[in-house]
Amino acid sequence: MQTGRIHAATVALIVSVLGSGCASTAPKSADPTDSLEGMNRSFYSFNDSLDKNFFEPIARGYVKVAPTPVRGSVTKFFENVNYLNIITNDLLQGKGGQFASDTGRFLVNSTMGIGGLFDPATSLGMPEHDEDTGQTLGTWGANEGTYLVLPLMGPSSVRDLPDAATSMLLNPLTYLNAIVTLPLGVLNAINTRANLLEASSIRDQAALDPYTFVREAYRQQREYKIYDGNPPGDGFEDYVEGDADAAILKIY
Repeated sequence: MQTGRIHAATVALIVSVLGSGCASTAPKSADPTDSLEGMNRSFYSFNDSLDKNFFEPIARGYVKVAPTPVRGSVTKFFENVNYLNIITNDLLQGKGGQFASDTGRFLVNSTMGIGGLFDPATSLGMPEHDEDTGQTLGTWGANEGTYLVLPLMGPSSVRDLPDAATSMLLNPLTYLNAIVTLPLGVLNAINTRANLLEASSIRDQAALDPYTFVREAYRQQREYKIYDGNPPGDGFEDYVEGDADAAILKIY
């Protein structure tokens, strides 16, 4: 899988979960696959307001007190915790070699990497991959279905909705006491938002209508993932132009 290109598109999208912009006043695009656009824009505006007034200020404060190496280890920890979902979808997609590599990666990083705080597996030839239930359904031929914007969660689709359940069921933290999982969940949310501060700024500068930008970028990102970085279309670049295009595609 070409993880560099996929991750570049992912950043521009994930930030839109809490994204900022003029979604509530921008003209509707009348996309036939976005039949719930009115509701979606309302939820997008809700997410925007919550981000502007809550998540982004906290994330900026977090960046000031948490050094980059610390934030990096926090990111690696939560990526590792979620890796059982990736391994399961490797298997469901018939990717035997990737399944074996990702299983080894999870075991190495969970032990030698001290619970995933470090990533010795990459240097041992077990690179990171990114699979989920939505990609598996797409690989099996399921259509995207209606585009959705979910409160607090952001862009999704009918095909991608089941991944929320499978990700939770396959996450070991789900089965710990709430006194542990709640603080970890808050830390994960803040750390994730902090990682996307630069991307959100670029997104805001690049898009005249952030809602439409996010929707089309989300679809392109999902297509990239389903086709392992080699989609049949022109790709994410159709929706960003000039210097902003190059900047977004370079983000982690």
